Amino acid sequence: MIETGLTRRILITLRLLALAPAFALGLPAQWLALRLAPPLARWMPVYFHRYLLKVLGVRVVRRGEADRRSPLLITANHLSWLDIIVISSLRPVSFIAKSEVGEWPVFGTLARLQRSVFVERQRRGKTAEVNRTIATRLESGDALVLFAEGTTSDGRRVLPFRSALIGAAQAASGRNEGASYIQPLNIAYPKIGGLPIGRGDHPHIAWHGDMDLVPHLADLLTLPGIECRVTFLTAREVGPGSDRKSLTREIEAEIRTTHARTLRGEGL
Repeated sequence: MIETGLTRRILITLRLLALAPAFALGLPAQWLALRLAPPLARWMPVYFHRYLLKVLGVRVVRRGEADRRSPLLITANHLSWLDIIVISSLRPVSFIAKSEVGEWPVFGTLARLQRSVFVERQRRGKTAEVNRTIATRLESGDALVLFAEGTTSDGRRVLPFRSALIGAAQAASGRNEGASYIQPLNIAYPKIGGLPIGRGDHPHIAWHGDMDLVPHLADLLTLPGIECRVTFLTAREVGPGSDRKSLTREIEAEIRTTHARTLRGEGL
């Protein structure tokens, strides 16, 4: 399925050449928009990421709709850096990312330009402070995306969700004296080249564990076509008295079931 030899080198070169103008023009434009036209800066990443998907040969099929109520925390599973491009192409969002991401070349710059919230996941004592920061962003009308597994999976399964940062939605509802909303989102890649993905094909898309990034990127650039299924599930109303851990388990179970059904081809 992955091209080799001369064909591989040609494909990688052509796609990199097609991506270069988007980065050369898009990143400075977003930097200026953040300072001079914040409303425009919310939408520019949507079109930037749609272009990236076109070049990469990724077709996104959406089921359900993003909830338009606010404050909104979108809670998703996580397989790859590609998830960020896919979700960002659907609506204006920012991401809750681990602090290390902000230091990565290219990815860190992109995250900052999209106004990501960086958290130190290993410092549990700072959870309340982080939740207040996230709640403030939610109250301002920003839709934030939380990858609740805390890391990427191998693509075949959904890892256990962490409940700590979901408390930010409760903090937002408490300060607003009203409800806030959490919307589960499942992202899956059921087909490559028009064929159902096999067990051995998941590493071509999922980036997890100790996988080296550069070879992984090179492989993905040679894939014949990727189908991504994004499923927006029903948003839940959250209040100060909501049971955070119980809510996390419910969302995790719903996303896990949806993920398995999507990979089996049910409802496609």
